[in-house]
Amino acid sequence: MALKERLDQDLKAAMREKAQLKLDTIRMLKSAIKYREIELMKPLDDAGVLSVIASEIKRRRDSVEQYRAGNRPELAEKEEREIALLQGYLPTQLSEDEVRAKVDEAVAKVGAQGPKDMGAVMKALLPEVQGRAEGKVVSDLVKARLSGK
Repeated sequence: MALKERLDQDLKAAMREKAQLKLDTIRMLKSAIKYREIELMKPLDDAGVLSVIASEIKRRRDSVEQYRAGNRPELAEKEEREIALLQGYLPTQLSEDEVRAKVDEAVAKVGAQGPKDMGAVMKALLPEVQGRAEGKVVSDLVKARLSGK
């Protein structure tokens, strides 16, 4: 089943269950997907929807940090519950060791020698880990690998 169809079904279920947080989160996600479709002027496939979900999770993580810094724990907890709901739509996440193995494969494939080759490694690696690993984690592991740490 396509992700958009699954979102529609989950939206209906949340309405029936009167699960307000889930309902609000799915509505927000559907809105973000629609905005991206308008921006690109074409419907999104599952990979596009996954990238929207990942960006929404990133946005919420940033909000959690801001709320914690501003001493607003109740808002931070709400954002964390939304993150948990959104992560349910992502494929199974890769462990750090699995990502490290993929980084090593990409470095060997590209023939990277040092930090200047980071862009080429990331370009080769991102399609493989898209939606299955957070971009910052991947970037940090590539940086560490290329700098010899």
